[in-house]
Amino acid sequence: MQPIDLNKRMDTLDYLRGFALLGIILVNIPGLLWIEAPKRPIDIAYHHILMLFVEGKFFTIFSFLFGVGFYIFIARAYAKNEKAFLLFIRRILILFLIGLVHAFFHPGEALTVYAIFGLLALPFYKVRKEINLTIALILLAITAYFGIKIAMPLPLILLGLAAGQYRIFENMNVKRKKIIVFTIMMFFISIGGWLYQWNYVPSSLIDFNSLSEEEFAEHITNIEQFSLIGLQFSPFVSAFYVGLIILLLQLPFFKFVLSPLKGYGRMALTNYLGQTALILFVGHAFQLIGNISYIQSLWICLGIYIIQLLFSRLWLKFFQFGPFEWLWRMGTYWTVPSMFKSTRDF
Repeated sequence: MQPIDLNKRMDTLDYLRGFALLGIILVNIPGLLWIEAPKRPIDIAYHHILMLFVEGKFFTIFSFLFGVGFYIFIARAYAKNEKAFLLFIRRILILFLIGLVHAFFHPGEALTVYAIFGLLALPFYKVRKEINLTIALILLAITAYFGIKIAMPLPLILLGLAAGQYRIFENMNVKRKKIIVFTIMMFFISIGGWLYQWNYVPSSLIDFNSLSEEEFAEHITNIEQFSLIGLQFSPFVSAFYVGLIILLLQLPFFKFVLSPLKGYGRMALTNYLGQTALILFVGHAFQLIGNISYIQSLWICLGIYIIQLLFSRLWLKFFQFGPFEWLWRMGTYWTVPSMFKSTRDF
């Protein structure tokens, strides 16, 4: 097998990170703006869409990609004869510190979780890929089945590590038929999961005062099961999304349409933190905290998409790294990397 390329960036991973960020903000914004439980039919319908197609799916992709990036970082450090583990530990500690600051503004943030589980996953880099894959799948099955969302990033990071060891994201064109089969399989499993989850969709407009104890208990059970089933099937749905994006990127038209996601994902750390900053700015500036509905939050997200996609594209025309990616790199290597692109890149 060819050694890992030291310089070539895997664009597919940037597209996927950008895609994951699109879904993460939709799930995070209700908590940040203190949005009340949906009551109007349109808000209830939108909330159901989030629970079916977004909740638990995009953080799954992001966690998996963190594991892939973990493998690539260490593999390239080893190839350059650098102290790979030491560099990775520095990188993780900086991420943890950024996460601690971020947690003051966004208590449900994920960076500290990734840092902790990334450190726990570090010894597995030297474990055989077959063992890592087996451990990852077993732990993922257990955490997803029992709905232990806080623990799911660990097996997902290990799964990403195993994907890196198997070199899944290299020479994608050669693997097109296998990806098509995989994506079709994940699609049909996802359809089954969505149909099963829909059986437990909670009643929309309901008068709690008129419910008997049994009817109230059934309603609560439906709410819990609706959420749990969505989490249980989230790895399959996420895998379908990933496979679909990879296949679309192999078609020139869709690669052009999806091209804004490349820069968005390349600056994933900056844009993840920026989402929180922009949401809180809009919420405080326009007194929206606790005063908007679910569907109204969607329009804020669309506005943030436009701002960040344009900003990322413009920024990367002149700079090599996003602002926080540059700081992260500086802290990792204890050097000040050049921020500006060389003249030949323009």
